[in-house]
Amino acid sequence: MYDIIVIGGGPAGLTAAVYGLRNGKSVFVIEKNVFGGQICNSPRVENIPGFDCISGDEFGEKFLAQAMNQGAEITMEDAVSVRKTADGFLVKTAEGSEYEGKTVILATGTTHRLLGLPGEEDLVGNGISFCAVCDGDFYRDKTVVMIGGGNSAFVEANLLVEIVDKLIMLQDMPFFTADAKSQEQLFTHDNVETHVGCRILEYVTENGEIRGVRYVENGEEKVAGCDGVFLAVGLIPDNGAFTNVADLNEYGYFASDESCTTSTPGVFVAGDARVKTLRQVATACSDGAMAAIAACNYLRG
Repeated sequence: MYDIIVIGGGPAGLTAAVYGLRNGKSVFVIEKNVFGGQICNSPRVENIPGFDCISGDEFGEKFLAQAMNQGAEITMEDAVSVRKTADGFLVKTAEGSEYEGKTVILATGTTHRLLGLPGEEDLVGNGISFCAVCDGDFYRDKTVVMIGGGNSAFVEANLLVEIVDKLIMLQDMPFFTADAKSQEQLFTHDNVETHVGCRILEYVTENGEIRGVRYVENGEEKVAGCDGVFLAVGLIPDNGAFTNVADLNEYGYFASDESCTTSTPGVFVAGDARVKTLRQVATACSDGAMAAIAACNYLRG
């Protein structure tokens, strides 16, 4: 029986672990993908307090080491349910494990949003990618389409532009929403083609492989020929398995404010998975600290 079970090993979850451990509590962290969270996909991060510049991978490794050095126990499993028991909570994983905790902190993060086009899910990992660090080299000296126009899209695009022969940016809004510095950095390259106000219609495939993206721009239907597509069209919360212990808003985020509490005493939420106006490493860490202190106060009675 752990004092605190943290579901999610990103910045929010690992901060919660550190704060719980510093308060003398036993902490168990369950993470299904990669400790450090989505920041691990970023090769260069310049807005994390205390670091002029650090790779997401290195930051995640440092974060995990800090938590483990202070006594956190961890597992790489997919938590699929939380149930209230007489003594606390029972957490079950897809792998068949069961763990007991007096409190639970849900720091489940978000997943990549898809466009909902026919055959899209089958193309993920087979022509559709999300991470330039992971998959960019597969498209060296080829043509790729980046769908999206916010900061995430431009982070990935600024990596891809150094690798690919041609980068085509398709944005549904009438303008790009990324910060000015990111746009300036990308548009210094002459192998970038941009289109805004686009409505994506379908992926053009041949023998199961992507050959282009069909879209409408200014009322005209066009096809951007390409060898691969990178999607950066937003994130969706990964909270559906926990609606029995934490309420969601209409968009699927945990309906909790900065207090990080839920409708279930002993269950707390933190990070990108909850309702908030800014989703950044700094705010995730803030949530993790708040949720852990709230859990410790609950344990004291």
